[in-house]
Amino acid sequence: MPNFRIVAPIAPDSDDPFTEERAALAGSGAEFMIVPAAEFYAAARTADAIYPRFVTVDAGLIASLARCRHIACEGVGVDKIDVEAATAAGIAVTNVPHVFIEEVAEHAMTLLLAAHRRVIEQDRMVRDGRWREGRPALLRIPRVMGQTLGFIGFGHIPRAVATRARAFGLTMLAFDPFIEELVMPPYGVIPSTLEEVLSRSDFISMHLPGSAAATHKLTDRHFALVKPTAVFVNTGRGGTVDEPALIRALQEGRLAHAALDVLETEPPGHNNPLLSMTNVTLSAHTASASARSDDARRRHAARELALVAQGRWPTSCVNPSVLEGTSLTRWQPISMERGPNS
Repeated sequence: MPNFRIVAPIAPDSDDPFTEERAALAGSGAEFMIVPAAEFYAAARTADAIYPRFVTVDAGLIASLARCRHIACEGVGVDKIDVEAATAAGIAVTNVPHVFIEEVAEHAMTLLLAAHRRVIEQDRMVRDGRWREGRPALLRIPRVMGQTLGFIGFGHIPRAVATRARAFGLTMLAFDPFIEELVMPPYGVIPSTLEEVLSRSDFISMHLPGSAAATHKLTDRHFALVKPTAVFVNTGRGGTVDEPALIRALQEGRLAHAALDVLETEPPGHNNPLLSMTNVTLSAHTASASARSDDARRRHAARELALVAQGRWPTSCVNPSVLEGTSLTRWQPISMERGPNS
């Protein structure tokens, strides 16, 4: 489609060449316009599609978009996009749902095992000349085999975690009201209520997306149900957990350990209690990172933009009702043909 303009912001002092995006858009007929972050809002108003990257797209920005048909996210989560406002405006929102599955699953298992086997504590003992303390510290913990792992959310990533965890001999439970129960047994997972997952699990792995419905899904009431010996792992979104409630559970001995890749505020403030707690293992929202992940997510996001630029349906749309054009007219001027794998 001629004259289809895509606008993307670039961070200050960045020399990002957008190599992967440009390659994926080649031949689509789209104009890919890169603007300084400070100019993004103004440039977006007349764009046919936006690739906001690190910029939050709220209802106010969406209301100002005169021509936009597509907002392309370069990650799995779309919590920086007001999807409801985009849907009301007839704008498709796409994400990158399959690029990071293996990396995040590996990271979740890494955090689980590191917390249980006290890897950081053991490392410090060796470095501090406390060699003889290492073995006694581990004699008090059970082996992983035979323990119970509970998932909160059972999308693609927890399914990949379950595939790995099965090899360790873990019994597995999962709560997900949006997933058919028949999806779980092939992974060796027993469909369960949230209360069952919390009360029966030795390891709890959080995988809910960042959404209004999932905000503070776990509170004091929920942490009161967990075993005092349990390990809580979160590689999903920090906002799904009431962080002060998690901190209280750790401080009061109602939860043994938390292994977190995500926090409510990122990066955390220097006074966040989690930073000084010895029963907390942290990583800097890096679960999705690998040698291939950055280029792969860029390519996928740009391929979605290319499909829309050519008047075709994107393949990873989080608000597919806009593609049907039932009561939304933004898409009607485009000759919509289903893209590959749609």
